[in-house]
Amino acid sequence: MRTRNKPWAKDRIESHPHYIVHEPESKKGLWAKEFNNTNPIHIEVGTGKGRFVIEMARANPDVNYIGVELSESVIVMALERLIEADLPNVKLLNINANDLTTIFDKGEVARVYLNFSDPWPKNRHEKRRLTFSSFLDLYKTVLPEEGEIHFKTDNQGLFEYSLQSFSAYGLLLTYLSLDLHKSGFEGNIMTEYEEKFSKKGQRIYRCEVRYPKES
Repeated sequence: MRTRNKPWAKDRIESHPHYIVHEPESKKGLWAKEFNNTNPIHIEVGTGKGRFVIEMARANPDVNYIGVELSESVIVMALERLIEADLPNVKLLNINANDLTTIFDKGEVARVYLNFSDPWPKNRHEKRRLTFSSFLDLYKTVLPEEGEIHFKTDNQGLFEYSLQSFSAYGLLLTYLSLDLHKSGFEGNIMTEYEEKFSKKGQRIYRCEVRYPKES
């Protein structure tokens, strides 16, 4: 879904460095200092309007959350939500997911969330999917050994593609639901898209995978 451009977003973002970290590459290896604790760090790649990452942070105060979003016009909406919530364990990054390895050291991120990512359905756009092998390389670089990816989508085609991509990469499937809201899964935090799609009766697909232990 295309978001209307917000020409004022850049100034709004720059005026709140406490919430949206400027020059995040300078924090590489130093995120514990940025949060002023040694709690695990979970990142959501493609955080959108921020509902998921902020509600996860509210529910889990002993975990630090970082929402990554490329679009200024989208992340500024997450910023407004975060200003209202004023949680100490959330930061936002206005960066491209391709830059993750310049932002985080190996093992500095404990978990990666991918929620309702753009499916990029055309074959020529396969490399843009956040579950494509080159992105799995990036996540592996910032996660510890046996690090986890948690993935949710309403798009059956993307889900099937992602399961194949995970398998081909050698990731281990530890959880699978083909209809999350009827699965009895506890502790689910919905995104804006998830609430919208589920109200229409659409299935929500979810899985958890982890990287294998290196020999």
